[in-house]
Amino acid sequence: MNIIDLHCDALLKLWEGKGKLRFADAPELECNKTRLQQGQVKVQSFAIFIEPDIPSDQKFQVALEQIDYFYKEVLGKNPDMIHIKEWSDFDQLKLGQIGAMLTLEGVDAIGNDLAKLRILYQLGVRSVGLTWNNANLAADGAGEPRGGGLTLLGKEIVQLNNENRVLTDVSHLCERAFWDVMDIARYPIASHSNAKAFCNHRRNLTDEQATAMFEKGGLIHVVYCPPFVKEEGKATISDLVKHIDHFCSLGGVKQIGFGSDFDGISSFITNLEDSSKSQNLINDLLKHFSEDEVRGFAYQNFLEHRPGIGR
Repeated sequence: MNIIDLHCDALLKLWEGKGKLRFADAPELECNKTRLQQGQVKVQSFAIFIEPDIPSDQKFQVALEQIDYFYKEVLGKNPDMIHIKEWSDFDQLKLGQIGAMLTLEGVDAIGNDLAKLRILYQLGVRSVGLTWNNANLAADGAGEPRGGGLTLLGKEIVQLNNENRVLTDVSHLCERAFWDVMDIARYPIASHSNAKAFCNHRRNLTDEQATAMFEKGGLIHVVYCPPFVKEEGKATISDLVKHIDHFCSLGGVKQIGFGSDFDGISSFITNLEDSSKSQNLINDLLKHFSEDEVRGFAYQNFLEHRPGIGR
């Protein structure tokens, strides 16, 4: 069954590798092309993520360097990797091709310059998360004790996302900022978050948040990071399925997807250690849900709710 995976950090690893890693088959990459093919991942989103310790005046340059690796190493050396630049491009993928979409994890790189954000749109960014875990000029992240909402700049960014039919990603926001986004975002999404009811982690969503997402037509893509799946002990695929089942109980059966966070996590769910193992999750889900429901989780829900199609 084909899969759309809405989050990975392969670009960060490629950038850190300074050109020494081949996207096609580097074993250091949990979602290299070979593993994506083995796991039947049909579309992979590639996050641009800037480490917090990068000086602020260098962050936009680092973002451009990661995008350069996307164009040069991911697309340029692999003709079967197809750049998703428009929402209709999902429908044009042929057999044997894998779609690749750029996303932005935190707007630290743009400072307070919206022209830089527009440049990132032009380069292909189709989903924007306002923060990582820290605070920036747009909002407070999940790790900021202050827990502030969106700034005026943050609200401008969400409005710009709306105007350009770009997703606004809530996955790393603190709760107050989440609710501010929900007030104004036309295209909210949680690219890699789980249910706080099953794992009380600051990065997970409360039932109230999840219900609000579903009511607004947003999607929640579950993440494979063990600390977000289970509070103690080894996380299993069955533990992840509990999060999906819980979101379904809140009315989200048509609005659930996957956001692995491969290449951005340091521990792994048993039998889900890289993209090549993705069908293990599908097979487990088929024990608990109908084939149509699992197809929805895997890819169809996203296709039906992407901007300009379902909303």
